[in-house]
Amino acid sequence: MIEYCEWRSPLGTMLLAANDDGLYGAYFVGQKHFPRLDEHWRRGEAEPLARARRQLEEYFAGRRQCFSLPLVPWGTLFQRRVWRALAQVAYGATVSYGELARRLGEPGTARAVGAAAGRNPLALFIPCHRAVGSDGALTGYAGGIERKRALLKLERGVVLQAGRSEPCSVAPSP
Repeated sequence: MIEYCEWRSPLGTMLLAANDDGLYGAYFVGQKHFPRLDEHWRRGEAEPLARARRQLEEYFAGRRQCFSLPLVPWGTLFQRRVWRALAQVAYGATVSYGELARRLGEPGTARAVGAAAGRNPLALFIPCHRAVGSDGALTGYAGGIERKRALLKLERGVVLQAGRSEPCSVAPSP
């Protein structure tokens, strides 16, 4: 069973979903690969949903750089490897899809890495908005390029104001 709720972010309504193990999904309403709610989904207030909302509020207020709750996205082994690598990208920083492929020990798979990032079911919690093209261009964000631009602007502003970025170590479960 998956419980879900909606949360209004500064960049649009998000659907948050959790199961007994943790946060299962975080999607901007209308984004690419938005889940189809079926009989296994029900509106609820599971603890991971409340924690996710609080942490998102702190993130958008510039008071949180790292999320700290169990993440349990569903995906292929390769997708989960990409998502774990994305979780290691520092707040306010960017990395190219090609560099992510090299970090995974799979040079030449930048397109596959980009496809896996595009299927990320945990927007913001797994920071796929920090992945960019090889020339630094903003490309391929399921939530839309304008949201990607806004998220990077928010993070860079916080880093400039604070003078540092916190290292994050929480990654999705294997």
